[in-house]
Amino acid sequence: MHWFVAKVVYQIICGNGSHTPQFDEQLRLISAVTKKDACDKAREIGIQEQYAFKNQQQELVQWKFINVPEVYTLDQLTDGMELYSRIEEPGDPNSYLAWLQMKSAQLQGQQYFEVNV
Repeated sequence: MHWFVAKVVYQIICGNGSHTPQFDEQLRLISAVTKKDACDKAREIGIQEQYAFKNQQQELVQWKFINVPEVYTLDQLTDGMELYSRIEEPGDPNSYLAWLQMKSAQLQGQQYFEVNV
């Protein structure tokens, strides 16, 4: 088994979504045999951990899974290694989503190449 860090991205949607678009970028520690396995496992986690709740104004607040655009192999775990979650508020959410999907597609293409080489 190897250790990987995967970026899992959620869109935060409140009510009808007519607010400044927000995205939660989470770095997740994943134990897997290959990078492809780590990516698949990160996607499963992303899907499983989508959730929604009602806020104080009784509006639905959702964490909607978008994708996994990045996976990195960790050669060695070190004490104090930083893993974080970040809220992103892009000026153009459609471009941001397109960029995330492109990065994810590239990652999947790399994995296909690595497996079939």
